[in-house]
Amino acid sequence: MQKEITTELVPIKMWLDDVENGAVVQAKYLANLPFAFKHVCLMADAHQGSGMPVGGVLATNGVIIPNAVGVDVGCGICAVKTNIEADIVNRESLKQIMGYIRRVVPVGFDHHKDRQDEIFMPQGFDIDKLHVVKGQYLAALKQIGTLGGGNHFIELQRDDEGFLWIMIHSGSRNIGLRVANYYNKKAQIMNALWYSAVDQQADLAFLPFKTEEARNYYEEMKYCVAFAFANRKLMMNNIQSVIADMIPNIAFEQMINIAHNYAAWENHFGNNVVVHRKGATSAREGEIGIIPGSQGTKSYIVEGLGNAESFMSCSHGAGRVMGRKQASRELNLEEEQKKLDSQGIIHSVLTTKDLDEASSAYKDIAQVMAFQQDLVKIKVELSPLGVIKG
Repeated sequence: MQKEITTELVPIKMWLDDVENGAVVQAKYLANLPFAFKHVCLMADAHQGSGMPVGGVLATNGVIIPNAVGVDVGCGICAVKTNIEADIVNRESLKQIMGYIRRVVPVGFDHHKDRQDEIFMPQGFDIDKLHVVKGQYLAALKQIGTLGGGNHFIELQRDDEGFLWIMIHSGSRNIGLRVANYYNKKAQIMNALWYSAVDQQADLAFLPFKTEEARNYYEEMKYCVAFAFANRKLMMNNIQSVIADMIPNIAFEQMINIAHNYAAWENHFGNNVVVHRKGATSAREGEIGIIPGSQGTKSYIVEGLGNAESFMSCSHGAGRVMGRKQASRELNLEEEQKKLDSQGIIHSVLTTKDLDEASSAYKDIAQVMAFQQDLVKIKVELSPLGVIKG
């Protein structure tokens, strides 16, 4: 499905039928950037973000925009299938497993008390050339293998054949935030020196790749993407160890991983351009990806169809329909708990402060998937059994 707005410098192509006005305004700023390439994309989960809509895809000619990547650089999803049927794990055992997971995976603002082994950190980078990363490296040794807060989660799930899966959503923790803020500030200062009007209203300060600052940000961003992956991998290893201790003869398949906050040089329509995906994932032909729902709804393992019009991208999840404060203010705790309890899900909606991550704060994932049938095909449907939220 695809709709278009054609009133701007380049078109805005949308894979949804309704989008909040704030996200449209932001998309129009993107579509009028002098270096925007071909068109701007809004995925099926798009909603207003900071500078650029979450669920947005922007390709640029020779320019990188830190705020079009976002502050949780490299945030993404990983998933692992087991050889165990989910029904073998009864509710009490599931609660016990989730309790043990909380012991080995710090959540929210918590970090490990001790530095983790450097072997778990990204390899192949010259840290001395990465200004922000170098300053945060020792702190990151305590942050790797931790979940973080907000919409980050650990879920135990059942697939459509009955097998048990593990899924994790997490990012680059504080190191990604520091890199994002440092280079966004650099870009703002430089844009002011150039008398650029781009950043004045849209919060989209940019760095041309002809500058050292752009190249430095790109390298530090790539480190953060690698760190976010390493972070998920360590959490998954620790979770697998917990489950293996409780379930004899369990085996784990190879981990699926995909990121949704990054920029990369790619070739589209015969041009080498910088593709920014903020809350969107790559969906090249044959590429295996993950699209999670909200707490209490299905998630999907998908295969990309390589649709050129979306810059070979798809949604990264369900997408919000309510801001966090709005959800906490307007949703009913008892009703949201009942929705989850009726499905037998061990969930994390315990108090009114948890309503920002309730199912009703998100779009209908089934509708989101229907809107992007030309972008991905569903390979596996996953239903939640137990949810740990950051």
